[in-house]
Amino acid sequence: MRIIAGKHRGRVLAQFAGMDVRPTPDRVKESLFQILTPRLSGARVLDLFAGSGALGLESLSRGAREAVFNDVSKDSIAVLEKNLKALREKARVCNLDHRAFLARETGKYDLIFCDPPYKEDFAAEILKEIAARGLLEEDGAVIYESEREEEAPLGWERFDLRRYGRTKVAFFRLLRETGGEV
Repeated sequence: MRIIAGKHRGRVLAQFAGMDVRPTPDRVKESLFQILTPRLSGARVLDLFAGSGALGLESLSRGAREAVFNDVSKDSIAVLEKNLKALREKARVCNLDHRAFLARETGKYDLIFCDPPYKEDFAAEILKEIAARGLLEEDGAVIYESEREEEAPLGWERFDLRRYGRTKVAFFRLLRETGGEV
């Protein structure tokens, strides 16, 4: 795993040993960030299931002003903090279940990355909580990685879906007509 572009281009990230972790492959990350580049300059980004922090760190490398990282795993947090230190980046890091994090979080994000374990089905729940808590900027997007082609719950629109083998990346935004109310 490496940073693909920006000020940290080519830097190798610490990663996990073992087969229980599924990092976003570089080819998926590269395609994803080609789509997101126009949104990154000055953006506030949340990496909700951060793992090693690859998505949030790539965002910082490409011009995001702030990244907030959350992961329930202490091992993930240790790898993430190692990567932040190696890149000399400062960020808020939380070690909470995604539900607890979303229930406590305030402020708005331009981009929210959700890359939960593939066996879990959190998309509708997470999108409803983001809307209810007002955590997404009006023109913001939630990027959700899964094995499934996630559908948009009430108040949301899936405005793009990309397929990379078994990996599906869905892009969601709040519907303007409803203001995301659910």
